[in-house]
Order: sequence, then structure tokens, then C-alpha cells
Amino acid sequence: MDQRIKLISGNSNRPLAQKISDYLKVPLCDAEIYRFSDGEIGVKINENIRGTDVFIIQSTNVPAEHLLELLILIDAASRASAQRITAVIPYFGYARQDRKDQPRVPITAKLVANLIGTAGADRVLTMDLHAAQIQGFFDIPTDHLFSNPVFYDYISKLDLKDPVAVSDIGSTKMVRAFAKKIHAPLAVLDKRRPVANQAEVLNIIGDVEGKTAIIRDDMVDTAGTLTQGAYALSKKGAKNIFAFCTHPVLSGNSIESIEKSPVQKIICADTILLNSKKLTNKFEIVSVSHLFGEAIKRIHNEESVSILFE
Repeated sequence: MDQRIKLISGNSNRPLAQKISDYLKVPLCDAEIYRFSDGEIGVKINENIRGTDVFIIQSTNVPAEHLLELLILIDAASRASAQRITAVIPYFGYARQDRKDQPRVPITAKLVANLIGTAGADRVLTMDLHAAQIQGFFDIPTDHLFSNPVFYDYISKLDLKDPVAVSDIGSTKMVRAFAKKIHAPLAVLDKRRPVANQAEVLNIIGDVEGKTAIIRDDMVDTAGTLTQGAYALSKKGAKNIFAFCTHPVLSGNSIESIEKSPVQKIICADTILLNSKKLTNKFEIVSVSHLFGEAIKRIHNEESVSILFE
């Protein structure tokens, strides 16, 4: 690759950054992220990046320091005279508050988009946003990748019989494309949320009896939607239940809930580092590093990225 490309990794997901580095055959830039004695974040880039094309790889999942690290790294690169700065955000956190649907609540996704642009980013590269319209919250070019290709590869190896793709109402558009690609009909979970982070499945729209149900969602957080959906599918006669989720947030008792549920296997992408989570045999992690690596290469070479959206 061109020596004018620089990859910088924050602390949120260094293993993914290293895989992207290996794919591109570009070493990660020597950059220090440290803490002052009072806990404040300090950053120093130990290489000359003047006039280079800088890609800063950092998911913004909790803790909030991950977002702050990203902003400080962007500012450091900007002040070091990088020619262009792309914020590579495998998981764009703070995306669930994307509209003002109640009185006196923020639109946090827009706030974070503004912060990233104000810090000095020229471009954003992300994956499976919680809501597609969040792309419009950025005032800079945004490339929105989809993780479906890595899941297609996995499903093709399973050789599933009589599959049906299952979506909740909010993800229907994404899952319809997924269903078409794997040659499966679509079923929809009709759910409601009495309070935040709690889901209740009221009905299943579509035929799942005797079929292999494939639940597809952009994230699994408390696993309420996933497990409640799995129980409902099981009651409706689904023979096997698999789940494919891009962002494994996995908060609270989600792992235990999944382990007890009828889900046979849950396959997640590596957009969030899970070293601190005690995953069971039901979990399998697949890497999206080649998608990000290819997108970075195409952005750097001023080539079309749209082929990766398919």
C-alpha cells in the first residue's frame, strides 16, 4: 500500500484494528494513549503524519472514554497536519436516541455526529447503523457498510434446510435484503417496549412452523428482543433458531438469557471487543476486518465503495 496511508487505533478494539492492518499490510501507527494521574486522557502520535491519509479506528461503545479518545485522536491528527482524517467507527454508539420521540429528551446521535465533525474528521466509515437516517446527521461524507456478506458466507456453510429470515419491525428493510440473498421468506416479530431495554413480542407475522428461523438484527444489547422472539418462534413451531447480530453489546444478564433461550447459535461480528465477557459455546464471532480493510483501501485510492454495500 501507499506509504501515505496511516492507521491509528484507539483502545476500544485493538484486535480488530490489527486485523485491518494485516489485511492492508499497513502497520498501525505508533500512537500513545495514556492517562494523567487524575484520569484525564492524553494522546501523542509518535510518527510524522503531515500530508497523509489518516484512518482512526475506534468503536464508541461504553465506557464514554472510547468516544472521548476518538475525538482527541482526531484533534491530534488534525493539528499534526494530516491531509485527510477518516473516523473508522465499526460500532457507532449513542445511536439509539436518534429522534425526539418524547418531551425533554436529546437527539444524542446527532450530538455525537456533530462532535466528530467539529473535532476535525473529514469522513466517517461505519457499519450497520441502528437507524439508516443517522448518515444524514453527519455534515461530512459517510460510508455505511453492511455486515451481511460475512453472515452470507457463514450461512452457506451451514446448509440450512427450509430457512426463514426473522426481523423486528424496525429492521425489516435490512432483513428483507438479507432474506432475498439467502433465498428465504421473511417473518416479522411484532413487539412493543413498555420501558427502555425491555421488549415484549406480541405476534409473529409469517409462517415459521417446521422451519429454521434465522433472527437478524443490528445489535444485541440486553437480548430481550432476541430471547423473547426465540421463545415466540419456538411456540409457533420453529424447528431450529439461529441469530445473526452485528454489534454484540451484551449488557446485563444478556449472555445468561441467551444461554437459557431456544437459540441454538448466535453469530456476531467483531465490531465490539468482548475480552471481558464470558461467552458460552452458543456464541461465535466472525470478523468484518476485510470489509473495513477493503473500504479503507478504496477510500484511499479514491475508488467506489458502493460495491461493498451489496
